[in-house]
Amino acid sequence: MAYLLDTHTILWFLSGDNQLSKKAMEIIENDSNVCQVSIVSLWEASIKVSLNKLSLKVKPSALESYLKEYNIEILPISFKHLSILESLPFQHKDPFDRLIISQAIANELTLISRDAEFASYSVEVIW
Repeated sequence: MAYLLDTHTILWFLSGDNQLSKKAMEIIENDSNVCQVSIVSLWEASIKVSLNKLSLKVKPSALESYLKEYNIEILPISFKHLSILESLPFQHKDPFDRLIISQAIANELTLISRDAEFASYSVEVIW
């Protein structure tokens, strides 16, 4: 199976936060699953750190080595993602989340997120 981890999902996984669901943890730790994180999530974390709205034990720029350690791939933004984003209904207002939703739709990935608003789109969401 192939999964796209929402921003809070990857941050909670890497920090060992107990807010991460048991199901999410099992999926991420299962080597037979392909787990990806959007570059948008890393961008969002970097912005929030620079605005002092988020505190991380490591700098967002150092997250790449942690992602490699857990075989989590970085999903870049493509024109296909932007095309879907243009036509996406505005049920979710957050621009980072809207792009993550677009990426999940375009790449047929299951989203791992506790964000209830994701379910209003044509994408599979688990938590």
